[in-house]
Amino acid sequence: MALHMRQELKMSQQLVMTPQLQQAIKLLQLSRIELQDLVRGELLENPLLDESQELGSPNEEALSSVEIQDGLENGEGRPAPEPVERELKVDDGPKENFDWEAYLENASYAPATGSGVRLGNEDLPSLEATATRPETLADHLMWQIRLSGYSELEEDIAEYIVRSLSSKGYLSDVSVPQIARRAGYSVLQVEQVLRRVQSLDPLSIGARNLAEALWIQADHPDDPIDDPLVRGIICKHLGNLEKRAYPVVARDMGESVEEVYEAAKIITGLEPRPARAYASEEPHYIVPDVYIQKVGEDYNVSLNDEGLPRLRISGFYRGAMSANREAKDYITERLRSAQWLIRSIQQRQRTILKVAKSILKFQREFFDLGVQHLRPLILKDVAEDIEMHESTVSRVTTNKYVHTPQGIFELKYFFNAGISRRNGEELASEAVKTKIKLLIASEDSSRPYSDQKLVELLKADGIDIARRTVAKYREQLGVLSSSKRRRLF
Repeated sequence: MALHMRQELKMSQQLVMTPQLQQAIKLLQLSRIELQDLVRGELLENPLLDESQELGSPNEEALSSVEIQDGLENGEGRPAPEPVERELKVDDGPKENFDWEAYLENASYAPATGSGVRLGNEDLPSLEATATRPETLADHLMWQIRLSGYSELEEDIAEYIVRSLSSKGYLSDVSVPQIARRAGYSVLQVEQVLRRVQSLDPLSIGARNLAEALWIQADHPDDPIDDPLVRGIICKHLGNLEKRAYPVVARDMGESVEEVYEAAKIITGLEPRPARAYASEEPHYIVPDVYIQKVGEDYNVSLNDEGLPRLRISGFYRGAMSANREAKDYITERLRSAQWLIRSIQQRQRTILKVAKSILKFQREFFDLGVQHLRPLILKDVAEDIEMHESTVSRVTTNKYVHTPQGIFELKYFFNAGISRRNGEELASEAVKTKIKLLIASEDSSRPYSDQKLVELLKADGIDIARRTVAKYREQLGVLSSSKRRRLF
């Protein structure tokens, strides 16, 4: 068969991800904070984008994007309005016959507050209250080390130890021989400095494990715990203490169970995490994207536009349209980019509103009665209701939050798998978790419910699920097992 070359014309269709379409998809899945950052960046890069103000200047003429586009196509333009010169009054010098002595006697040297009210020295905030950031654990320890008479060598070793501490305050990621080898000191020198660091505030900082941390606190010279039973439990039975296996501890230590209870009370009063006071994270505040408010018997769904910059096309560059060809091409390109960004943001807001209204329609019982009435829902149900693709609904519900009469929830919270009840109805998995949480909250702390008991209680309520499912939901809720929840004192 002979091979030969020939030309053919063929028509085909394919989906091309244009930069504008990619930008619209990206905007759809951004969170509120990420969208604000992106808009701020576009305002800096695109000169034709402007943030509309509530109160504009009387000399400013607002131009729509359509008017600017017409001017670009026709090649017409007009110069930008010249700034209005205002007469400024300048003082030639200090006024004569001014009583400076009386002014200085009555003037306060205290700094003014934001409201313009001056405070006396006793009303001023403390120096710690004016700090730009809270004191870290490393700063607190190094401050004590520099005031404790450490030699230069000891201070170097102590700083190495402080920088190696974990978030809980333990020296668990590196050993003393490793520190000695890396820093170039002997193991004995590092061990001696570590003992001194462990006596700093907070006490037992730098301990290598829980037993050592509790022992250091029990052996504190200012307030020692001389009970041999307490020290014996710390050395040998912390595992049994965690499991509440008090009879095992009593048999091994040769004491009564009541004595073990009393010793356990003392041990639980010690601090298992030395760095707890310095491990607090900054609070993260959630700003809802949608508000669902009940008005009478109906619900009102509205978008939260507060904090989002309101964009418009700036008319400042209209005078440069006919200046030269390069300026016209640049402004045309920037104008199209600005228009597409504004349209994409508007489309994003409309899509979020559609999804929120659809969720309200499917989960009406939740909004009326609470979490226990949450219904099973999947992305396909909402996608078919608003006539969009499931991937679009997934992007919209990611990192978006809604304020409801029942609280603030992520939009993905309303999508749950269904669990069948004996009466034929289905219940959302999140509602089952809530029921388990309520059952555990109402249990007797001395006799907590086991997973099998929770299965029986749920079955009596018409919810038939396996024990392993209950255990999985309990772990997702962050609830300990029944043996670890037991409280005997």
